[in-house]
Amino acid sequence: MEKRTKHPQDTTEQAAFRAEARAWLTARAPLWGDGDGWSTRTTHFDVAAEKAYMDRCRQWQRELYEGGWAAIDWPIDHGGRGGERWQQQIFQQEVARFDVTSGFLAAGIALAGPAIGHFGTEEQKVRHLGPMLRGDMVWCQLFSEPGAGSDLANLSTRAEPDGDEFVVNGQKVWNSSAHLSDWGILLARTNPDAPKHKGITFFLLDMTTPGVEPRPIRTINGSAHFNEVFLNEVRIPTENVVGEVNGGWSVARLVLANESTMIGGGLGRADSTANLIELARRWGKIREPMVRQELARAYTREKLLDVMGRRLQESLRRGRQPDLDGSVLKVYWSESRRDRGNLGVGMLGGFGVAGDHEDTKVWGNEALNRFWGSIGGGTDEVHRNNMAERVLDLPPEPRVDKHVPWKEQVGG
Repeated sequence: MEKRTKHPQDTTEQAAFRAEARAWLTARAPLWGDGDGWSTRTTHFDVAAEKAYMDRCRQWQRELYEGGWAAIDWPIDHGGRGGERWQQQIFQQEVARFDVTSGFLAAGIALAGPAIGHFGTEEQKVRHLGPMLRGDMVWCQLFSEPGAGSDLANLSTRAEPDGDEFVVNGQKVWNSSAHLSDWGILLARTNPDAPKHKGITFFLLDMTTPGVEPRPIRTINGSAHFNEVFLNEVRIPTENVVGEVNGGWSVARLVLANESTMIGGGLGRADSTANLIELARRWGKIREPMVRQELARAYTREKLLDVMGRRLQESLRRGRQPDLDGSVLKVYWSESRRDRGNLGVGMLGGFGVAGDHEDTKVWGNEALNRFWGSIGGGTDEVHRNNMAERVLDLPPEPRVDKHVPWKEQVGG
C-alpha cells in the first residue's frame, strides 16, 4: 500500500486525520482488490443472498460505530464523534480504497438520520439515532406512490387522527429494501383541505406494525431490490410524528436534498473509467478510434464529477454552505452513468446482452438498469427544473394548483 497519505488540499490537521483513518481501516479491512469483492456485488437474485449481504453490511456498520467512525460529524450524545464535516468527507475518501461497505444501511442513515436529528424530538433522537448508527435498525424511505412520483406532493396516502394515534391507509412504491427494513420514514396526507404541499405529515414507521405489507418487485434484471408497500389500517403513535403535523413537507425537502447530493456524489469503484479501459483491452477495442474517443469522454466526465465533489467537500471543510447545487451533481452523474453503460455494452456487441461470458453478466445488467440513474432519486426533468429555478434564477413554472385544496385537485 502507498505510504503517502497527505493530499495536496490537506492542511496539517487534515493530513493527520487522514492518516488516523487510514491506519484504522488498514487494521480491519482488505484493500480493494485484495478482498473477495463483496462490497460491489449489490445485485442479488434470491432472498438468502440478499439477507447474507445485508448481515455483512450490518457487521461492518457495527465496527464503524464501535470505532467511532459511523457518523463523525454527528453530536456525541447521538452516537457520533462530534467532529467536522470535512472529517466525514476525508473518511469517505479513505474507506473507498477498501473492500468494505455498509450498503443500503448508509442510505437510510443519510436520509432518515438528518431528518430526525434536525426536526425530531429529543426522545426520537435518543431512541433511533444510536441503533441506526450501530446497524441494529435498517431504514427505508416510503415517499413515492403510483400517482405521486415526480410530483411527490400529490401523494394520496391518508393518515387520520384517532386519539393518540394516526390511522394510515394507502400504497407506496419503489421502496428500496423495504422488505428487509426495520423502520421507514413515511409521508402521508393529514389535511386534504389544505394545498397539497401544506397538508402532509412526516412519520417514523415501525415496519413490523400490523397492516404494513411490503411486496418485492421483480425487476427486469431478475433482482427484487424494490418494493411496493401496502398500508392497511396501520396505527402510528402521534409521538412518531417528526416536526409539525401538516408541516412534513419541510422535513421531506431536507431528505430529498440529501438524497440528490448522496446519489450525485456516489461515484464508486464500479463507476470507474478504469473498468471500461480494461474491458476495451480484453475485447480488442482499445485501438478503435471511436472507442478511444468515448473512453476519453467517459474519463473527462469522471474527473469533472470528482472536481465537483471536491468543490462540495472544500465548502464543507471551510465551514461554508455548499455553493454547488445537489441537482447539478445528480443530473451529471445520471448522464455519465448512462453513457458509460452504453459504451460498455457497445464494445461487447451481441455479448453485451446475451451469452454466458462473465462480462455479459456485468454489462448486460448495466444495460437493463440504464434508466435507473435518470429516474431514481427524482427524474432528470425534475432536477433540471430545480437547477433552472435555484441556480439560474429563472421564473418558476406556472403552478395553478399552488393554493388550491388538495381534495379539489383530485376530485375528492
